[in-house]
Amino acid sequence: MSPVSITELTKIRASRPDAIAEALASRTRRPLLGDNGRLMIIAADHPARGSLGAGDRPLAMANRMDLLERMCLALRRPGVDGVLGTADIVEDLALLGALEGKVVIGSMNRGGLAGASFEMDDRFTGYRPEDIANSCLDGGKLLLRIDVDDPGSLSTMVSSARAVDDLAGHGLMAMVEPFIARRVDGKVRNDLSAAAITKSIAIASGLGGTSARTWLKIPVADDIDDIAEVVEATTLPTVLLGGEVSPDAEETYERWRKALRLPSVHGLVVGRSLLYPPDDDVGAAVDTAVGLL
Repeated sequence: MSPVSITELTKIRASRPDAIAEALASRTRRPLLGDNGRLMIIAADHPARGSLGAGDRPLAMANRMDLLERMCLALRRPGVDGVLGTADIVEDLALLGALEGKVVIGSMNRGGLAGASFEMDDRFTGYRPEDIANSCLDGGKLLLRIDVDDPGSLSTMVSSARAVDDLAGHGLMAMVEPFIARRVDGKVRNDLSAAAITKSIAIASGLGGTSARTWLKIPVADDIDDIAEVVEATTLPTVLLGGEVSPDAEETYERWRKALRLPSVHGLVVGRSLLYPPDDDVGAAVDTAVGLL
């Protein structure tokens, strides 16, 4: 099918819902890694968790048309390999023709809504492994936050292990994003120290009955000098996550640059930092990130 315009998306969804499956099945696919062995993935799975803020804009990601325009702009930039998103966003992008020749990762567990009392019991309410396979995607991403004081973390951990197994059974990548977390004044906070990230990597690496298709998506540690020791905690391929929008973009880029020098770090998976940069120049932000690779 031919790509549609953003203004036609709702009409197509209402009158031709089968067009979504057609667009996904007919898109041009590519290997996970290109010739340079690197991955530059644009992430946009935050809204499904109710996390709509970016920097000082609390509802930055609330306008879906604006988000899709930013996503399409980012995906057109040279060196951008693909996208990570929930089904609603991935399907919109497929209808728009924005996924041609791109790696597409489906976001799976979105049940741990931001700020909810059950946030750590992060149920798999998004893509299932069979959905990812049937939609002709290239892998699934799961978030594993572990709070030793919250029993919900065990439920998340068990579900994550089964998701790793099922994705591997379909021959698909499992991208695991692990954190050691705790509640501070009632809010879930991720521990970004090198020691905590190392511990989370060790736990995530052992999930499931095979790690053959498991990748890790990890943050850059606050104590950046220890990033090499952090990555040495596993032989699994890793990518760096972008995290919150920083007012000091240059500092963020320098942190990524240092980490990307490590041989086991294969790329970046970044969302808000590139889609909603402080100066709102999406193209320039994406080009800078690609340049770091």
